[in-house]
Amino acid sequence: MSFYPTLRLRRLRYNPILRDMVRETELQKNDLIYPLFVRPGENIKTEIKSMPGVFQMSIDILVKECKEVRDLGIPAVILFGIPEHKDEKGSEAYDPNGIIQRAIRAIKAEVKDLLVITDVCLCEYTSHGHCGLLNGEEILNDETVSLLAKEAVSHAEAGADIIAPSDMMDGRVAAIRKALDYKGFQNIPIMSYAVKYASGYYGPFRDAAESTPTFGDRRSHQMDVANSNEAIREADLDVDEGADIIMVKPAGAYLDIIYRVKEEYQMPTAAYQVSGEYSMIKAAGQLDWIDEERVMIESLVAIKRAGADMILTYFAKDAAKYIDRIRK
Repeated sequence: MSFYPTLRLRRLRYNPILRDMVRETELQKNDLIYPLFVRPGENIKTEIKSMPGVFQMSIDILVKECKEVRDLGIPAVILFGIPEHKDEKGSEAYDPNGIIQRAIRAIKAEVKDLLVITDVCLCEYTSHGHCGLLNGEEILNDETVSLLAKEAVSHAEAGADIIAPSDMMDGRVAAIRKALDYKGFQNIPIMSYAVKYASGYYGPFRDAAESTPTFGDRRSHQMDVANSNEAIREADLDVDEGADIIMVKPAGAYLDIIYRVKEEYQMPTAAYQVSGEYSMIKAAGQLDWIDEERVMIESLVAIKRAGADMILTYFAKDAAKYIDRIRK
């Protein structure tokens, strides 16, 4: 092994062209997935107070947004719905004419060459804000799974390209795979939120999706933030049940988990840079405490460096514009 002064690592840093040539991790547009929130109505574009630059949109505005996303070179969006009516069973989640189902059809009719991913959960659709059916204050697993499978099929029938269950119920990937296959959707991939932590970083999302629980929290089904080995056990289950892509959520505070999952399975791995991560960078940038763009890119590169092949991020449009600018 060589030592200083024979070895000088700074030799590869002096020249900016050489720095680019030896860069180990490159953020690309194909890495990005843009989350979108859709609600009933027309000509609605309401900014989410806790997420500057992120909006709840009616379907007509959503379609225009998807065209812009496609034109920027971002390959995919993931949809979250705010229903017109909520009930204890989250029935609009699996209604063929629900907000997400209508949004999928509208996007597919007007926007070509854009993958539409749909979040599959009940929390946005239930009157109590929890991810499944309740018995008192207990969240029922098996009864919820059957509704999640029904929701997934309704999304596929509307034209969704990828189904992404985010509920963290045991056995839901197998149930969704079986239901999709039975209905003739063998070629629809499942992007499983395989490793989803009970995180404090989700706060702004609850504002965006209007899904704050009316009581308690989600620690009975989302993972303990202190656990790492359990992440591998969770991912094992979803891979065995037929997941095609596995996801870690959140991303920034769980880079070690992204790395472990990628190393263990060597399969397509997604990571979700969640609302709290986005909002903290935005807030600090607006206060001139940090260089927002620089920290945005640094955070996304770190997620990719950890092993993510796909990054769900509210910065997707800003990141795509940055990539265009630096490559001119």
